[in-house]
Amino acid sequence: MNFRTDLAIERREMVKAYIEGVEVNEHNNSECKTTVIDIKTEDAARKLGKGIGRYITLEMNAFSDEATVSDGRLKALTESIKMLLPESEGTVVVVGVGNLQMTADALGPETASKIFATRHIDDELRKSAGISNKLRSVAAFSTGVLGQTGIESSEFIKSVCQAVKPCCVITIDALAAGSISRLGNTVQMSDTGISPGSGIGNSRKRIDESYLGVPVIAIGIPTVVDAVSLASEISGMKAEQIADNGVLQDNALIVASKDVDLLIKNASCLLALSINCALQPSLTTKELYALM
Repeated sequence: MNFRTDLAIERREMVKAYIEGVEVNEHNNSECKTTVIDIKTEDAARKLGKGIGRYITLEMNAFSDEATVSDGRLKALTESIKMLLPESEGTVVVVGVGNLQMTADALGPETASKIFATRHIDDELRKSAGISNKLRSVAAFSTGVLGQTGIESSEFIKSVCQAVKPCCVITIDALAAGSISRLGNTVQMSDTGISPGSGIGNSRKRIDESYLGVPVIAIGIPTVVDAVSLASEISGMKAEQIADNGVLQDNALIVASKDVDLLIKNASCLLALSINCALQPSLTTKELYALM
C-alpha cells in the first residue's frame, strides 16, 4: 500500500535514518516553524518518493483558528516565496488549481481570485490610480478541473505560458496529508512542480518546468487525509492491516475536517497576501490587502 501524502516533511519523518543527499534545516519565529528540505540526488529522491529540489514546510496555528493576518506568519510565508522566485523580473503567472465547487479542493481558485493582477496596467493607468512605484507584471487565473473543462490543468497552463511568456509560474493547490495533525496548519512550497490529485491517487499530468519550459513554484495546504491513514494513526495499527481487512479500502474514502470552509477562507486570504507581498515589494501590506 502507498503512503498517501503530498508532504515531503512526512516522507522524511517516515525514514528515520540519515539519507545521503538530503539536507534539512529548521528555523522559527514566534508564530511559525519553517523546515527546508533539499533533495539533491536521484537516490535520495527515490527513497523519499519526491523529486529532486527544495521543499519548504511552514507549520503554524490552524488557519480555521486564526482569522487575522499576523506579521509572523505573513513574514515567514513571504520570505519563503521570495526564496524560490527566480532572479528575473519578468511576468509571473499565478494559477489556482482545483475545483471551486468542492470546498476541500477550492484553495487554489479562492487564492487566485485574490491575487493582484497587474499585467494589463501600464504606467499611465498606474499613475492615475495613485500608485507611484513600478509594479511587477503579474497574471492570475484558475484552471478548473478536467471533469468540468475537458482540458488538463497542465495543458491549460502551458497554453497561457506560450502566450504570456512568463519567467515563472506559481501554482496553488489543496494537498493530502498522511496525518490528521497536519490538516489546515501546514504550508508546503517547492520548486519541483506538482501532479494534481496525486495525494488521493488521482494523479494528473505533471505541472513542472520540464513540461512548461519555465520554473514552477508549487504552494499547497493539506485539506484532506485518506481514511486508512487516519484509522492507522488513531488505532496504532499498520495501514496495510487496515486496508487488508476489507473495511476500509486503500484510497476509498477521503476525509476533511468539519471546518474546512473556514480553513479555505482564511488560508486563501493569507496565501494570496503573501504572494502579493512577495511579488510587489514596493507596496505596503495594507495597500496590497486593500487591492485583494
